[in-house]
Amino acid sequence: MYLPGHLICALRRSGLVLIALAIAGCASTSNISGATFPTRTALTTFSLEGRFSLHQQDKNASGKISWRHSGQNNALLLSSPLGQGIAEITTNENGARLTTQDGQTYTAINTETLTQQVLGYPLPLAQLTNWVRGQRTKDESAQLDAFGRLLQLRHEGWRIDYGYPTDDPQAPPNRIFAESTDELDLRLLIDEWSSAGQISARLPLAVRMSVGTGRRAK
Repeated sequence: MYLPGHLICALRRSGLVLIALAIAGCASTSNISGATFPTRTALTTFSLEGRFSLHQQDKNASGKISWRHSGQNNALLLSSPLGQGIAEITTNENGARLTTQDGQTYTAINTETLTQQVLGYPLPLAQLTNWVRGQRTKDESAQLDAFGRLLQLRHEGWRIDYGYPTDDPQAPPNRIFAESTDELDLRLLIDEWSSAGQISARLPLAVRMSVGTGRRAK
């Protein structure tokens, strides 16, 4: 069968693209299900990609989450299951800012107040920063698994249950189920963990690490 020269070139280019994509795919699988992942102790600065679901009485929300954390700074992008942006949340020592899909901006003293008043459910970001890494403070009651990792944690009306991808004692969790006495249920399924500096290119450029001026949530 005769194939025009331009078609052969196109097929060759496609083949190279497919090979490149395959190589890139292999390179990007150094996530939580692979052989290499950041240890829990290395996650002082972290980024993660995953999925979330929230349930509070008659309110439900679910979708994707991209989260970057460094010190007092956080940047979160909440998206629909199809990847359409729902809200961007940024925090630092000055407070929290939320930008909605239609460009409206709100600010508040903390994330719990902000998300409750704008989205209708409180996102306990201050606690989640430690919970998501499988860390606890001295005043928290905890159960450990056979590898010394958190299996269940209780703190100020919350119960947090953990799941891990491997038996490695330093593996970070990939499943976090949190329930509060206020009937708020939060589930996180983490698809990818990265330590400092590895994920900034993956997060949308619109996610910024500063809190600007905006409309204050009332």
